[in-house]
Amino acid sequence: MSSPAQVGIVGCGVISRAYAANASAFDSFEIGACADLEPSRSEEIGAEFTLRPLTVEELLRSDSIDVVLNLTPPASHASVTRAALEAGKHVYSEKPLAIAATEAEELCALAESEGLRLACAPDIFLGSAYQKARSLLDDGAIGEPLAISAAMLAGGQEVWHPDPDIFYRDGAGPLLDMGPYYVSAIVSLLGPVRRVAGFASTHVEERTIKVGPRRGERFTAETPTHITSMLELQGAVTATLVATFEAPGHYASTMLVHGSDGELALPDPNGFAGPVRIRRGRGTWEGVPFTSRGAADARGLGLHDMVEAIAEERPHRASAQLATHIVDVARSILASCDSGSAVAIASTAERPDALPVEAARRADEAA
Repeated sequence: MSSPAQVGIVGCGVISRAYAANASAFDSFEIGACADLEPSRSEEIGAEFTLRPLTVEELLRSDSIDVVLNLTPPASHASVTRAALEAGKHVYSEKPLAIAATEAEELCALAESEGLRLACAPDIFLGSAYQKARSLLDDGAIGEPLAISAAMLAGGQEVWHPDPDIFYRDGAGPLLDMGPYYVSAIVSLLGPVRRVAGFASTHVEERTIKVGPRRGERFTAETPTHITSMLELQGAVTATLVATFEAPGHYASTMLVHGSDGELALPDPNGFAGPVRIRRGRGTWEGVPFTSRGAADARGLGLHDMVEAIAEERPHRASAQLATHIVDVARSILASCDSGSAVAIASTAERPDALPVEAARRADEAA
């Protein structure tokens, strides 16, 4: 593999700009090419960020591309990742890894058989705030962890995305689109999920696109838009997760860890910024200082860790196994919503290794 690794984007939608803009913060990889089924999109992103616009087939065949960054719509993630692996490329995919756990498992097996790395967003649990929270929990700062309260309340993407209907299809919705940020944070903090239960509903079925060339077009939600779930983790910690696209008047994100001796309040797991706060016993809330990675606290951190892991011959943290577990958890919650019964989780995942910010800074300074 090249050093720095050469990355090609497949899927030039809204999120591609974030990855392209953030790439300069990482010295392990360079994004050099982009592709989309709609040539005008790849040409636009290519011009904006000085990337070579290619067809998808050209990018997958290119000997100069080491890693495919799969930013296609959720329903296309599995097929694009499969094609990239079959072309001999390492892959970093946006979430979810696939829209079904069986598909995700097949991708894991294919990557292993080909001797290739497969990683998947979200990577925000690797950011400075969540790594500090993890160290606090490991050090017993709030005693024994007992429960997590998590919630994501927002309106739908029709108010800001030009193609919002992709977020209302099977394999998306609030649980598979936004839920992975919360579930990956929960697993990275306290371990994998072993059983779930859930309730689902749809308050507003018909939506109207508010922006872009399709403005005024109506579409129907094909998957539940409001879900409340209960997760039982290994070690008997429990978590509640509310995920909804039915709150158009505001955006709210909550992540609270309740312990036997206090509570820990964490920032939005869909963004790297925000404070970490702690309350011990019946005292008042206090801010917890932590060291930031600066510009490297951004989408692309998981890709950076995967590329470094290849060079160091170690496991990467935003692993395909973790991503498969997250898909399994989300799908099992939806199955519970349909059946009215708790569902045992068939998969599991290792809690990712910590990525201490302070240790990384010391290594950089020594170099």
